[in-house]
Amino acid sequence: MADNKIKPIALAEILGCNFYIPSYQRGYRWTSQQVEDLLNDLGEFAQKVDRGQIKTYYCLQPLVVKEMNKCEKSKADLKQDETWFEVIDGQQRLTTLLLIMNFLRKIIYRYPTETFRIKYQRYQEIEDLESSLSELSDDTIDGYHILRTQETITNWFERKSDIYDWGDIAKALTKVDYMAENDQIRDVAKNVRFIWYESVNEDPIKVFTRLNIGKISLTNAELIKALFLNISNFGDGKGDERDQNVSKLRQQEIGAQWDEIEYTLQNDEFWLFLHSKGYDRPTRIDFIFDMICDANELNLADSVLEEIGSDQQRTFRYFYEYFQSPKADITEVWDLVLSYFRAFKEWYDDLNFYHYIGFLVEQEHTLADIIWHWRGSGDKAVFLKWLKKETKGVLDNCPDLDYQYKTDGSDKRKCLPILLFHNIQTVINRNRIQIENDRYGLGTFYKYPFHLHKLENWHVEHINSNTENPEESQDTRQEWLVNVYWSLDQEDRESIKSAFENKDIDNCYEKIKEKVSDGPKANEEWTPEEKNRIWNYALLDSVTNQGYGNAIFPAKRRIIIGKEKGKRYEIPAISRKTVKFEERNGKSSFVAPCTLQVFLKYFSASSTDNNYWTIPDGEAYVQDIHECIKKLDED
Repeated sequence: MADNKIKPIALAEILGCNFYIPSYQRGYRWTSQQVEDLLNDLGEFAQKVDRGQIKTYYCLQPLVVKEMNKCEKSKADLKQDETWFEVIDGQQRLTTLLLIMNFLRKIIYRYPTETFRIKYQRYQEIEDLESSLSELSDDTIDGYHILRTQETITNWFERKSDIYDWGDIAKALTKVDYMAENDQIRDVAKNVRFIWYESVNEDPIKVFTRLNIGKISLTNAELIKALFLNISNFGDGKGDERDQNVSKLRQQEIGAQWDEIEYTLQNDEFWLFLHSKGYDRPTRIDFIFDMICDANELNLADSVLEEIGSDQQRTFRYFYEYFQSPKADITEVWDLVLSYFRAFKEWYDDLNFYHYIGFLVEQEHTLADIIWHWRGSGDKAVFLKWLKKETKGVLDNCPDLDYQYKTDGSDKRKCLPILLFHNIQTVINRNRIQIENDRYGLGTFYKYPFHLHKLENWHVEHINSNTENPEESQDTRQEWLVNVYWSLDQEDRESIKSAFENKDIDNCYEKIKEKVSDGPKANEEWTPEEKNRIWNYALLDSVTNQGYGNAIFPAKRRIIIGKEKGKRYEIPAISRKTVKFEERNGKSSFVAPCTLQVFLKYFSASSTDNNYWTIPDGEAYVQDIHECIKKLDED
């Protein structure tokens, strides 16, 4: 890759080139929809140009080629005095563009006669695509798809004639020398581009396999890597053998560091600490280059920034322009990349940084803002103070603490940040206790698992059910009995089963109710206002919430404990004769630590009835939240 040639290239610059499609590639297969998508993009680009937005790019994605040598041309029966490029990747788009240009040449006066040539190895009848179009039939698969594309192109131009100007599209695809009536047209022709990736000294079949069968596309990172590792960045190659060896070692060092960064970023535990789920690029180092580009860390001129455009290849073009400038310095730019990665790594390895940054990222603070303060603070203690200040700022936007985060029930999701913070600070506290213990001196450093947290859809749910659940009818008493079933000893469970079999629900209910209601304030009623405060809220993932419903506390407790074990316990089902309890393997087993602690009565100073979530339990719970928030004011 180090000696490969890579650069943005205007479509107009490949007119007159010869392209050879080898048989190891599949034939032409673009659908009508893909063809129309390309035409729509070209039409919209032409409109932007017509409105004076001539500095924008339309990028046609990478075109990966290899110049054929004499032996290769001889085997392919190509003329030795002509330059031919073997197309490794990009033949579908290249073929479609040639068909579009062929259509325009027939209908537009003074349209250039020169396009480019494509020859397919696999089909004898397609000696040269342009000269063979009139002789093609749909008897072959390639012929069928090529003819369908011709029809699609013709139909599109007929349908869109009142929307897009054919002449503007033609100019965008035209070689500059033919229609350079003014500077605007010249700029247009330059800004419809491929990324030209010319493979040197690589086996084309292996490159094709990597790009297609291996599904590793040419991302911005892949393209930028080719720029970085170009041997010209490490000297002019004219030094003595010692200098050349030093250059190669430096090149290999950067290549190894690059791979180390990508390997680390591919670890989801590390990646999802910094990002939301859903990043779909096969390489992840791209985001560092995106950050450098967005912040213009390489100090490119405003005119250059305007010219590189805003499409998905913008970052590649940003670094390409940098390496074309006289001030380009491979050491300086690579040190910048390393500074980003080392910052992320240091955050990940630090108890406080990891948790507070992870929290702020979850609250949509940008990494760019955090890295700016990291650099500007000049001191870890100052940076930590800023993180705590920003965290406190998020919490201040939650419902009023003095009213125990009171809501009306409909906006309880506003409490989500404070509940998440409570979980995170609880983990920090647990580690700090271990570190400050003279006997240990080390923390277990159990991290709040942001990588698991972000794979769930979180709800703020009531601990004590938001419904009244009065047990006045036999049906509601049956429901109460099956909900309390799993919190009882075996003897009482058998009593409930017997009551269902003998239809003696009322007597059994009175007996069990009296037995489980001996705890302090166990049977007290919560007002609707009291139920809609944070002391009655906990974080719950959507999967568990579906089976959670408005069950009473002991049933919810059983479900949460079961989830921790990787089991999914359904609310027991009532049948005519017995209680049917279903146990299945859970879809996930992560329970937010404070949610588990709630249902284990962890926060209560004294033992209370496990069948009820009481007001004293809620008071102890919200007091712990207060104590966690106070930690943000500590130095």
